[in-house]
Amino acid sequence: MIWNTKYETMPRKELEELQLERLKYQVARVYEKVPFYRQAFMERGITPSSIRSLADLARLPFTVKQDFRDNYPFGLLAVPMEQVVRLHASSGTTGKPVIAPYTAGDINMWAEVMARTLSCAGMTKNDIMQNAYGYGLFTGGLGFHYGGERLGATVIPTAAGNTKRQIMLMEDLGTTVITCTPSYSLTIAETALEMGVDLKTSKLRLGVLGAEPCSEQMRQEIENKLPIQAIDIYGLTEMVGPGVSVECPHKLGMHIFEDNFLAEIIDPLTGEQLPYGEKGELVLTTLTKEALPIIRFRTKDITSLNPEPCKCGRTLVRMSKITGRTDDMLIIRGVNVFPSQIESVLLEVEGVEPHYIIVVDRKRHMDTLEIQVEVSDEVFSDEARKMEELEKRLMEEMESTLGISPVIKLIEPKSIPRTVGKAKRVYDRREL
Repeated sequence: MIWNTKYETMPRKELEELQLERLKYQVARVYEKVPFYRQAFMERGITPSSIRSLADLARLPFTVKQDFRDNYPFGLLAVPMEQVVRLHASSGTTGKPVIAPYTAGDINMWAEVMARTLSCAGMTKNDIMQNAYGYGLFTGGLGFHYGGERLGATVIPTAAGNTKRQIMLMEDLGTTVITCTPSYSLTIAETALEMGVDLKTSKLRLGVLGAEPCSEQMRQEIENKLPIQAIDIYGLTEMVGPGVSVECPHKLGMHIFEDNFLAEIIDPLTGEQLPYGEKGELVLTTLTKEALPIIRFRTKDITSLNPEPCKCGRTLVRMSKITGRTDDMLIIRGVNVFPSQIESVLLEVEGVEPHYIIVVDRKRHMDTLEIQVEVSDEVFSDEARKMEELEKRLMEEMESTLGISPVIKLIEPKSIPRTVGKAKRVYDRREL
């Protein structure tokens, strides 16, 4: 089902004309209302009249995460505070959080793009959606909640955690759609098994999973353990929260709602724009945000864009699965390593569970990489020789993929702490 046929199936030429019209309006707004942007434009000799085509987007300055910190909390606000009806924020794990203010118009736009998101994923007004994203300052919970209600579905606002109760409600209330992080969906599957509950006999059919990376191998693991089609979603606090892009059931990339978010790909080193199909850093510009309009935000996420119409009928550009982040990349003994590469190898090997941590350290001036991964009950209780063979195979696979030899540590099932929010997988101790 296509929720908004007008925008989701708009011919490319018309869509680009709409984007240019909205871009001009936003550039004029930030120039007038936001001193940070006015100064940045002036330094480049740019005025709103400089933007005559979408190609002129490349002339505009980038916005980066540090700009939010430098202007904390309300330096980037483009409306009077009395027009702000809600505030959300990022986790702030690496410094001050990103504060995300919303006007009533922003909340309405967000509910609309989330309804489109859930519809694109395959949800309908007849579904019962159990929302296990965290509520509060985190954008996930309320973003999905409003989208589900706008779609007309029944929303169960369970929030994250209390997994046994989540499973009871799934059975008792007839939940058909689960929305949560990929790692938490695996925790649900694991807990149901411990409880003796077979969720494959439940009414569950769809999972809309986001807020953390999910490799194709992780998706397969989820779909093997739960009776759902696992759909990937993408969003950022800086843009709106969830609702920037989502897969359709064809799983041929995530459709970006381009009437609201203008996407481009750049070379992360030079900042130069790259053509469709080439992999680089995703940069996004808000086209309809009122309280916090953002120009050319560098997401640090590595992906590519495909403008070809999808089998589902949508003409929106599709972004490929995120393969890593420029700031998540680990440089170990001069070799670039992405955590997603490690996950892909782990989940291809039988006997390995989808729960792992990556520990990077420095010993005697030499970087070390240790991968701790849980194995299945069968492997752990088997003879030591089987464990050694599995460890050797993993080491060979990792060396072939990464170009360096890690230390593989096979550990007991359920020994890595489970999380209800974003899973922390990488521990880099070199800076400690």
